[in-house]
Amino acid sequence: MSISPSEKIKVTIDGHVAVVTIDNPAANTWDVESLPALKAVVEALNADRNIYALVLTGAGEKFFSAGADLTLFADGDPAVAEEMAHAFGSAFETLADFRGVSIAAINGFAMGGGLEVALACDIRIAETQAQMALPEAKVGLLPCAGGTQRLAQLVGDGWAKRMILVGERIGAEKAQQLGLVEEVVPTGEALATAKALAEQVGNQSPVAVAACKRLVHSARNIAIASGLDAERDEFVQLFSTEDQREGVNAFLEKRKPEWKNR
Repeated sequence: MSISPSEKIKVTIDGHVAVVTIDNPAANTWDVESLPALKAVVEALNADRNIYALVLTGAGEKFFSAGADLTLFADGDPAVAEEMAHAFGSAFETLADFRGVSIAAINGFAMGGGLEVALACDIRIAETQAQMALPEAKVGLLPCAGGTQRLAQLVGDGWAKRMILVGERIGAEKAQQLGLVEEVVPTGEALATAKALAEQVGNQSPVAVAACKRLVHSARNIAIASGLDAERDEFVQLFSTEDQREGVNAFLEKRKPEWKNR
């Protein structure tokens, strides 16, 4: 029986490695079903002492994950925003706190919450055609699942601001230059490369690995804890603005938004 409560998050286990696949066609978006499912899966893997590493990837050939399902935000309902912000935070923080090694196999577009889930992993392997962005401000939103905090830690303030404030999209080679991903591989090879790296974890004491990971994260977690809370609060606050509704609906209607700055 699968440890996943949803077909949108699939799990296969081979030895000490679990492969977790985001499978929510057509763009592997996150919603109120897939986010709690990811959290439940990681908790189950965390409780299984036979699992030393997990690999996260997207189903299909085009998308790793395109982020949140924006149809959920079309009405500008603050209650929905709060529910989604909490679901994002809970799922991705659970992933970040996984005791073993987590590796994102980025096999296509990683946008918004799709990039943020990769940022919550320990290591990122990207295929050469992959594209990465945090374009939330283009639709009147903001990254609410760690993007404003973790991206700057990896690439520095300047490039974090280019990606978040200017909406710049980057390819895999640039991402590697900036330190956003650790390795770039040919199309179709991210999963195999990530699995091979995950297998190497088994050569080391899983207890020692978990201790090392806690120590590496200790200073970082102290620094970003309040920032993660602030992200979610600011995200919900945007749902009191005209620009939030205009941005999301313009995207869904495939037109240019008319910003009101209020």
